[in-house]
Amino acid sequence: MTITLSDNAAKRIAFLLSKENDNTKLRVAVDGGGCSGFQYKFDFVEQEEEGDLILEKGGAKVLIDDVSVGMMDDAVIDYVETLGAAHFEIKNPLAASSCGCGNSFSV
Repeated sequence: MTITLSDNAAKRIAFLLSKENDNTKLRVAVDGGGCSGFQYKFDFVEQEEEGDLILEKGGAKVLIDDVSVGMMDDAVIDYVETLGAAHFEIKNPLAASSCGCGNSFSV
């Protein structure tokens, strides 16, 4: 299973983590919900859990639980800045469809 962080995402995550406690990491998870069935959840945590995939790049440390990893194989976690907004975006090839707002997906 491969999940990668883009350079932009790594920079933004490292910046956000620099404002938190030294042990803080970003947890990315897939939760049930949203208008398409699943949605991504982002949280700051200090504890790693058994089975977590740990991604590290340029000072960024991201944790993904084993169930979520199975729903994100070959995904890229990116950070996108446009004129009107800035947000994390997960480019997930396993997502069969997503809602119009881009916050939820189905497999």
